[in-house]
Amino acid sequence: MLDTDFFRRWMAATAAAVEREAERLTGLDSAIGDADHGSNMRRGFGTVTAVLESESPATPGAVLVLAGRQLISTVGGASGPLYGTLLRRTGKALGESGEVSQGQLAEAFGAGVAAVARLGGAKAGDKTMLDALLPASRALADSAGAARDAARAGALGTVPLRARKGRASCLGEGSVGHQDPGAASAALLMEALAEAAGENGGDRA
Repeated sequence: MLDTDFFRRWMAATAAAVEREAERLTGLDSAIGDADHGSNMRRGFGTVTAVLESESPATPGAVLVLAGRQLISTVGGASGPLYGTLLRRTGKALGESGEVSQGQLAEAFGAGVAAVARLGGAKAGDKTMLDALLPASRALADSAGAARDAARAGALGTVPLRARKGRASCLGEGSVGHQDPGAASAALLMEALAEAAGENGGDRA
């Protein structure tokens, strides 16, 4: 079973990964976006870390709802609302339980990913964060490590795609050959989940 401390470790590991990879994320965004994804994500998860240290959410769901609320209020552009929606919807789907099973997390995360798709109007193959999140969501029923590997493969799979959503879509064929920065950061989120679960390893996307 996964308790509140597990979800706090997940968010802390995500903040550390984003801090470590912020320049890479911004580099990816420089090629096809606004060149601010790394700095935006760093600022957002920095505030998530601070609020989780100052407050004490009592349940796994409350941890994710609080984290999502912080991202929405502190991250500009599309990243804040999309990541905030992902975490808030997942947290709400977990309910008030003090512990949740792997299966419950997978089901709730699927609800969060579906909410992101509705908000952004994107689907698989549009060269967005969903190209990492959708396969990760399906694999999460097996394990956090499987979800991490699926997200990494999904992020790498955006390289040959032509963007059909977001600012990158304005580049048309010029978006081909670049990894989507949102998919790359989504892979970091799943890497952090595997780290929190003690399932480290594999090649980085």
